[in-house]
Amino acid sequence: MGGDLAPGVVIGGALQAVQRLAVEVLLVGPEAVIRAELSNHGPLAPLRLQVVDAPEFVTMDEAPLAALRRKPRASVKVAAELVKSGDAQAMFSAGHTGAAFLAAHQTFGVLPGVDRPALAVTVPTRKGASVLLDVGANVECRPQHLLQFGVMGAAYASLALQIENATVGLLSTGEEAGKGTDLIREAHGLLAGSGVNFIGNIEAGDLFTGKADVIVCDGFTGNIVLKVGEGLVEFVEHMLREELGPTFPDDPRRRDAFKRFRQRVDYAERGGAPLLGLGSLAIIGHGRSSAYAIQSGIGMAAKLVEQRMVEQLAASLAPSEPGAA
Repeated sequence: MGGDLAPGVVIGGALQAVQRLAVEVLLVGPEAVIRAELSNHGPLAPLRLQVVDAPEFVTMDEAPLAALRRKPRASVKVAAELVKSGDAQAMFSAGHTGAAFLAAHQTFGVLPGVDRPALAVTVPTRKGASVLLDVGANVECRPQHLLQFGVMGAAYASLALQIENATVGLLSTGEEAGKGTDLIREAHGLLAGSGVNFIGNIEAGDLFTGKADVIVCDGFTGNIVLKVGEGLVEFVEHMLREELGPTFPDDPRRRDAFKRFRQRVDYAERGGAPLLGLGSLAIIGHGRSSAYAIQSGIGMAAKLVEQRMVEQLAASLAPSEPGAA
C-alpha cells in the first residue's frame, strides 16, 4: 500500500519479480484491496505469490511513531514481523520512509556496535558508482554515528560494488581536516583513527567524480544531496531531449546513448536503498517507484539475502567499539 502509485504499481512490480526472478513474494496489506488488484492480472495460481492480510497502513501525511501506535496491524509492521518470524527473509517498502524505518528498527533491533541504522544509496560516478550514507534515516547524528556509517558503508561497498578496501570520504565544506561543523571535525578524528581506508574530507563537487567509494554524512545533509541529484538528472534529461530534438529516437546512435545515460543515473535500475545496521534486511524504495523499480528493489533484496549482507556487516563491525546512543 506504500508509494505514490500504490497499490497497482507495487503489485505490478511484485508480479514482475516473481515471474522474472527466482523469488517468492508476500504482498502485505488489506487482503480485499490486494486481491481486487490481482484480479486485473489474470490467472496467478502458478506464481510464487502470497497475500498476507494487514487491515491498516500508514499514509504519507501521518506522523510515523503515532501512526504505528494507533495501527498495530499496519502493513509495514506486519511485513517486519514476517521477517522476524522467519516467514520472509527481507522486507521492501516504497511507502512512508519514517514508518518503514521505525517498524524495522523496533522489530529487528540493531547489530552489536551500531547505535543508528543508516540508509545507503548507490550513486553513479565517473568511475562507476559510490555509496552515499546516511540519506534520511537520521536527521541528527553524533560523531560516533558517522564513524559507524563509514565502517558499514565500506562493508556494503564490497558486497554491492565489489570494491575491496573501499576509500571512505567525509562530506564537508572543504578538504582540510579543520573544515566543517563540530560534528564533522570530531567525526574526522574518529574516522582517521579507525581501521577504514579514510581519505579525509571531500567537497560536494567531488560527489560524482568517484574520488571516494563511500561518502559519509548525516541524514539531513544526505537527503538534500539525494533530492538535488534526482532533480538535476531530470533537468539534464529534459535539456537533452530538447537539444536532440523530436526525431532523436529515429537515430540509433543517439537513442542508444540516451538509453545508456538513463541506465547509469535512473534510481529504478537499483530499486531501493538498504537500511544498514539492522538485525534483519529492510529495503526502502522511492515513493515514485515504477513497477520496474519495485521489481529492481525486490531483486536487490534477494541478492543481499544471498550475499548474507547482515552477517557481513556484523562481522565488519565486530572489532569496533560501540558508541553511545
